[in-house]
Amino acid sequence: MSSRILVTGGAGFIGSAVVRHLIQNTTHVVGNIDQLTYAGNLESLTSISSSPSYHFYHVDICDAVALSRVFNEFRPTAVMHLAAESHVDRSIDGPAEFIQTNIVGTYTLLEATRNYWSNLDADKKSAFRFHHISTDEVYGDLEGTDDLFTEDTPYAPSSPYSASKASSDHLVRAWQRTYGLPTLVTNCSNNYGPYHFPEKLIPHVILNALAGKPLPVYGDGSQIRDWLYVEDHARALVQVVTEGVVGKTYNIGGHNEKRNIEVVQTICDLLEELAPNKPAGVSIYRDLITFVKDRPGHDARYAIDASKIQRELGWVPQETFETGIRKTVAWYLENRDWWERVLSGDYRLTRLGE
Repeated sequence: MSSRILVTGGAGFIGSAVVRHLIQNTTHVVGNIDQLTYAGNLESLTSISSSPSYHFYHVDICDAVALSRVFNEFRPTAVMHLAAESHVDRSIDGPAEFIQTNIVGTYTLLEATRNYWSNLDADKKSAFRFHHISTDEVYGDLEGTDDLFTEDTPYAPSSPYSASKASSDHLVRAWQRTYGLPTLVTNCSNNYGPYHFPEKLIPHVILNALAGKPLPVYGDGSQIRDWLYVEDHARALVQVVTEGVVGKTYNIGGHNEKRNIEVVQTICDLLEELAPNKPAGVSIYRDLITFVKDRPGHDARYAIDASKIQRELGWVPQETFETGIRKTVAWYLENRDWWERVLSGDYRLTRLGE
């Protein structure tokens, strides 16, 4: 059965993957709400922007009046909430935007959703879903080498970013408990893949290497992350919003734990194969690796136990880290126009769909 799914942050990295998946692989109608801040890029949606099943709304989730208008116009049967400020370093330098978007924005969206949902007829009210997409960073970090984050792991956020996401998770669960709003929450591990904004580790390393610039690695690079290919994540999210049980939380991970230094070295080795014509002065890409002062409060290890979503919904990732990172490096080599426009800022001049 087709649904009308309202996606917030649908021009962002994960959000655009969700929108592309919905339009290309399902019969659902999609409404995309995005404020188009620096990380929102409509050029990531060029392949589906002309679809009659796709609708774009240039709206800030903190704008209650605009949200009400969108709800009344689009008439969603589900909301997938991905809009968020998400970069840890930026949250350390300027936490205010993270408090505003991730906490106040989520509250404003919850209230707009509740007002809309409460006026639906009984059947539509029962079928409605609000899916909040969060991060494993709300759990803090893991001390042991064998421990995993589960859906019951206590929250212990370390950065302004993860603290703001933890707060938004609590708000969503409170609206379900207090008002009966039919919510679901997912917490994911580190995503990577096509259309990733260049400030994040993997695209930053790829593009710096291609330019012959240093490849900065925090500390000694021993921090461990569980890597999830973004298209695997998009499939999981759509499965949760359509098949998940109201009130439940599902952790989504890639089963791919890697030290940061391993990730950087793997990218360098792939570039040796896929981009052998190096910048002037570069003998091998690994020579560009540069260790820099660690970030404050840097979590040592994240790792997701994704057995619940596999057991209850049958989802498993299709990509290993080895297959996913090869696809990712190849995509950046083949889509120079996309990332050059991001680096130059020209992408912000694009306003497709308005």
